[in-house]
Amino acid sequence: MSQYNIIAEQEEYTVVSEYAAEYGKIDQYQSEAMLERDFIKTLTDQGYEYLPIHEEHDLVDNLRTQLQKLNSYTFTDAEWERFFRENLANLNDGIETKTAKIQEDHIQVLKCDSGESKNIYLIDKRNIHNNSLQVINQHESLTPSPSPEGEGRLNRYDVTILVNGLPLVHVELKRRGVQLKEAFNQIDRYQRESFWAGCGLYEYVQIFIISNGTNTKYYSNTTRANHLKEQHQAQAKLTNRKKASNSFEFSSFWTDSNNRAILDLTDFTKTFLSKHTLLNVERHETCRFQCHAGGGIHPTGKGLLQRVQTAAGGMAGSPAAEDSNHLFVWSQ
Repeated sequence: MSQYNIIAEQEEYTVVSEYAAEYGKIDQYQSEAMLERDFIKTLTDQGYEYLPIHEEHDLVDNLRTQLQKLNSYTFTDAEWERFFRENLANLNDGIETKTAKIQEDHIQVLKCDSGESKNIYLIDKRNIHNNSLQVINQHESLTPSPSPEGEGRLNRYDVTILVNGLPLVHVELKRRGVQLKEAFNQIDRYQRESFWAGCGLYEYVQIFIISNGTNTKYYSNTTRANHLKEQHQAQAKLTNRKKASNSFEFSSFWTDSNNRAILDLTDFTKTFLSKHTLLNVERHETCRFQCHAGGGIHPTGKGLLQRVQTAAGGMAGSPAAEDSNHLFVWSQ
């Protein structure tokens, strides 16, 4: 295993000085199915659990199981139905509300059959390794037909990472040689057609990853939500030509501290999608990244903040110390 020089280390995270790719460039043909298979194997080798489920009712059943395990509590059928419909799959909740439930309101209140109230954690942010990480692929979602006689459209999502049963990371893959933007456009179509369909659990996705094996990028759900808002405004004003914040140009590469992009999917998976890194991403609200045009998000923001605090003497009450969960770092 490669050795890295540590430039910043705390109990919650470690920042390495640089990343040396462990895998050479793959020159031979690799289909999308092969890429997907190898990607899932890399995740399971890192401790993810693979689930062979493809339908929404299985996704919901697993969500119940994972939340019961996290909270050491067994729902009655009536309690689960009530909690699921009111707290998790409320038809009045959109992307912003569901994002808030992951990042800010991750402790939801269950109305027990006994009349008592119980706190139910969606994510354990204090002890991150109490959270379960699972991976599923080819999940099916049926887009309702606009006409009663229609059959609708069936979409199959490539790979989804579940945190305590909730889909929080979605990965769209294309075979090597295909333009990366095609994967981005596919996600863009899914958000229009089917992420909201059924129980709407895919609106909980916090991070989107697109890759053709050779190049890999990511972006957050908040920029996607901004894009949806801007699309609606543009439709109302056809003369509005403002660039959407979720356009392909605003997706980001994952880089090391030397600002070298980690492009290969396997290398990206070994770093960004390591269990410790991903759970800390969800814990520290780093999905609230905002990008500056022409720049990318630096992945070592926490480490840079630590070094800034060290250089400044770590003064209590300083803006950096008080706003560590809302740090914006741009690399040009």
